[in-house]
Amino acid sequence: MVSGVRKHGLAVAGICVLLLAGTACSDTNGNSNGGQSTPSASTSQSGTPGASTTPGDSTTPSGSNQAASIAVVPAKGATSVQPDKPVTVTSTGGKLTTITLKDDDGDTVDGTFNGDKTQWTSSDLLKPGATYTLSGSAEGTDGATVPVSSSFKTLKASRSLKASIAPLNNDTVGVAYPVQIYWNNPVKDRAAVEKRLSVKTSVPVDGTWHWVSSKQVNYRPKNYWPTGTKVTVNVDTQGVNAGNNTWGTASRTISFTIGKSVVSHVDVKKHVMTVTINGKLARTIPITAGKDGFTTRSGVKVIMEKYTTKRMDAATVGIKPGDPNYYNIPDVKWAQRVTSSGEFLHGAPWSVGSQGSVNVSHGCVGMSLKDAQWYFGQTLIGDPVIVTGTNRTMEPGNGWTDWNTTWAAYKAGSALS
Repeated sequence: MVSGVRKHGLAVAGICVLLLAGTACSDTNGNSNGGQSTPSASTSQSGTPGASTTPGDSTTPSGSNQAASIAVVPAKGATSVQPDKPVTVTSTGGKLTTITLKDDDGDTVDGTFNGDKTQWTSSDLLKPGATYTLSGSAEGTDGATVPVSSSFKTLKASRSLKASIAPLNNDTVGVAYPVQIYWNNPVKDRAAVEKRLSVKTSVPVDGTWHWVSSKQVNYRPKNYWPTGTKVTVNVDTQGVNAGNNTWGTASRTISFTIGKSVVSHVDVKKHVMTVTINGKLARTIPITAGKDGFTTRSGVKVIMEKYTTKRMDAATVGIKPGDPNYYNIPDVKWAQRVTSSGEFLHGAPWSVGSQGSVNVSHGCVGMSLKDAQWYFGQTLIGDPVIVTGTNRTMEPGNGWTDWNTTWAAYKAGSALS
């Protein structure tokens, strides 16, 4: 005979059996089959145009555990992708854990995650005509890892855009040196390119870009560079669309330092040059300048080249042998070029008797060998030479003539002004 307590226990157990027969027993995660998770048979489809997707669990009720679903833009296998468009990887139902994007040279493209790591966006522009491979992983709210894998190709450029930069990396230059960027092909969309150019300085400097032509853009500060300034120029033009299917294929960064301040003033009428170093008068030098018919140009010139010895042949400026003004001197000492057309400051022992009193040169500024050697030792490429006293002015582009333009006009030469 079964006691009353025993009968009551069996009744409760019977009820439990009936309940379990009607509903599957679940673990704490809501998974059936003895705690083993059963993948959903459905596939999530991204609503993003041009996106490739990775299968995930889209049937699990909101708020429950689910597998990560991945969408990649551009789509896997895409071709002719524009290099200036960002690559994005988006996860729903979980978060991204690692994302790596590399080109066929093995170079990695930088990118950033958003705050909850549900999206990664590339921050670098891409190379034209390259194949890119995307890899990584995501983790769903169900704890399962989903691989991320894709590849695509960028469009091929009809013309590439590459930069040559002056000064060179690690140079120490004078206070009037304008940064000069020369392009191998014309730039149609100057604003798009200029947006990718930057100048960083170790002290605050007010400066601007100025387009000399479609193949050259310069940068100068409002006033001369402060002595000792560290300057970094970043030409971040890889992937930029310069117009006419011309695309940037490389980026460059160079750094240089501004040396001591050496500012020279040449007074052609008074036949004298004063040299100021770091704001203090260092020397007054008797000079001779261009005679009639060979007038020395007035304006702000910049030392472009330096030669301890330089051959000077009048044929290079159109004066032929047999002309009374022809000369060919093989060993001119301490020569410093200030115009493209051939004006120099140099030692001129043959005109010492005229220095300080008469202008007898063919346009150059001549001085004694002793003064020329001293002066050569003080200057850097990029130092300014300010010439006054003549009615012949500097032509734009005849050397580094940036400082002969007013600041307002120079700023107006920026594509972003």
